[in-house]
Amino acid sequence: MMEKIPTQTGARDQLMNDLKSVIADAEVWLRSGTSLTGEDLKAAKEKFERTLVGAKDDLMRYQEAVVEKTREAAKVTDEYVHENPWRSIAIGASVGLLLGVAISRR
Repeated sequence: MMEKIPTQTGARDQLMNDLKSVIADAEVWLRSGTSLTGEDLKAAKEKFERTLVGAKDDLMRYQEAVVEKTREAAKVTDEYVHENPWRSIAIGASVGLLLGVAISRR
């Protein structure tokens, strides 16, 4: 089972670091690709593939963390609406009115 990253910020930072690493490895590989042969080429390719797989894994973990946070927010919102239906209607109507006024002034 995948290890869950505790915060979205931490996951985003790790993902950005991995993507920067993938880009750096790709640049090195492209620049030296014509001069690499045999084992050097194989090692460079393997390193690039490992970095790419790591970035994909981090992206999946980040996506899972975002989905989980969204589910939690939806659950809390649903509970609030069920516990406070009239207040929720008033809030929704107020937001709708404000948006309508803002749009009509353009």
